[in-house]
Parts: sequence; C-alpha cells; structure tokens
Amino acid sequence: MLFRYHLADEERTMRSKSTPCLVHKLIGVARALAIIGVILFAGNLWQASAASNESYARGERRDRYAKFDGMRVHYEDFGKGNEALVFVHGWTCSADFWQMQVPAFSNRMRVIAIDLPGHGASDKPKIAYTQDLFARSIESVLRDAGVKRATLVGHSMGTPVVRQFYRLYPKRTRALVFVDGSLRLIAPRAAMENFFAPLKGVQYETAMSRMVDALLGARMPSELRAEARAAMLATPQHVVVSAGESMLNEAIYKPDRINVPVLAIFARSPAWPRDNEAFYRSLAPNLDYRMWDGVGHFLMMEKPQEFNEALMEFLVRNKLVKNK
Repeated sequence: MLFRYHLADEERTMRSKSTPCLVHKLIGVARALAIIGVILFAGNLWQASAASNESYARGERRDRYAKFDGMRVHYEDFGKGNEALVFVHGWTCSADFWQMQVPAFSNRMRVIAIDLPGHGASDKPKIAYTQDLFARSIESVLRDAGVKRATLVGHSMGTPVVRQFYRLYPKRTRALVFVDGSLRLIAPRAAMENFFAPLKGVQYETAMSRMVDALLGARMPSELRAEARAAMLATPQHVVVSAGESMLNEAIYKPDRINVPVLAIFARSPAWPRDNEAFYRSLAPNLDYRMWDGVGHFLMMEKPQEFNEALMEFLVRNKLVKNK
C-alpha cells in the first residue's frame, strides 16, 4: 500500500513540472481538432444533402399522411409518376409487412405502401372500420400522392378491400392482385362470428395472442415473425373487432365482374373450397391463378423472391411496368 502511494506522489510531481508544456500542446491539439471538425462537419453536411437528393432520385422512402374523414392516413411513398403499385396489408397488419416487396419494385415504378385507418402509424379513432372505409381511404392517399391510376395488391383482408376500391373507382384501377385473401365467406356466418367472439371479452389479450400465432404459422423466419407478431398485437382492440366484423358483411362479397387483369396467389390449405379457382375465374376473366405449396398465410414474407418474381412477371405481361 505504501509503495503504491509513493508512486502516486512521484507521478503528481512530474505532472506539475510539465504542466505548462502540456497546456500549450493541448491547446494546439484542440485548435487542430477544431479545424478538422469544421472541415468534417461541412463535408458531412454536403454528403447528407447529396445523399438526401440521391435517395429521393432513387425513389427511397418518404413518409406522408393523407387527410381522410377527419383522420390522418399514413403511407410510405417511393419514386415518381402518376401511376403506382399500391400495397395494402391485411387485418391488424401494417405497411411494414411489404418491406421485402418495396425494394424489388421501387426502382422500376412508383410504389406506395399504406397503413389502413386504425393500423400502423395511421390514426385509430373509435369508428366502424368497414371495407368501404378502407377502400375510400386508399383513394384519399392516391389523391394526396397525385396518383391517377394504380395496380393494387391486397393481402388477406386487403383482398376484399382492393376489390371494393375497384367497385368504387374502376377507372382508377389498372389491375388487382389478391394474396391469400377471399372474395366470399369461406365458412357459415355463425361459425365466423364464433371465431371473432373471444376478441370482444375480458380475455382479449390471450385470445388475440393465440389467433395471431395461428395466422403467422411456423414457416416465417423467427426475427421477422417476432416483428410481425408485435405489430399485430399492437393494433387496438376496437380496431381488431370492428375490422374483423366488417369481413362478415355479405354485401362486400357480391359476385360482380372484375374487368381488369387479376393475379391471385394462395397458400394451399383445406380452408379453400374445391371450386376456388372456378369461382375466381367466374369473377375475373383475365385471371392468373396460382396455388402454392409449402407456404403459410404470409406467403409474400415467407418466400419473398418467388412472390416478387410472380408479381413482376404479371406486371410485365400486362404492360403495367416500364421496360428497363
């Protein structure tokens, strides 16, 4: 102990003798660092500005909000043009569920990913979340973005939503893409009501957690699955229940004709009726119908490359995307 204190005293003496010299050296170093800092700061500002301009030119993400019925609807906007590829998520999901699609298409065309009202970063008032409301909110986004016509891609609940958009705005619809979503009730209404009933009670969190786990399945990469699960469980209960009940409205399943090109991709499941393909062909004469094996409900997240290739093929074949 004494030895250690002795060394400490000697060090203090040496430091006191060399203090003036050290001070001058430190001042010089500080000045040099200040000059370097100014140069680097100016350079960083220029680089940040250039990167921002390049980012916009490349069509990278711009977060925007459209005004709709007194609320804000959030959307992610990529690229330029008055025609766009619009991604519409499903029940309790968000625009982020298309994160592996946007980069594959935003270098070829304008891309928009929407947070439907009540979901993601959009406002979540206590209102009726109907398919009609969702469809009209998409139109408000397109109007805000200056998009005249769109190819709409709807996953799950997003399928009847984009179909309703086509009903309301046929001249603004270039084509439709259905991703594991139904255009008819695939079970008796009573059974569907029983399916959603647990979400209305005091055991909501438990019931919703189990339902989300069942929907996500086990095929999705664990990290991606955790993100998706968190997003779905973050959707407020009043939105979950109202949007779920809106899918039971038989009026949205009228078998009226779809006169634009349609791509429909499904995950093979016993839930789909045997006449599924015939039913869709009766609605959409210009139909590209696909039933995939080895995927779950979120097939665009489980097999993004295959999904993106199928979608791009459809867009190119129907001249919905510019040539490279």
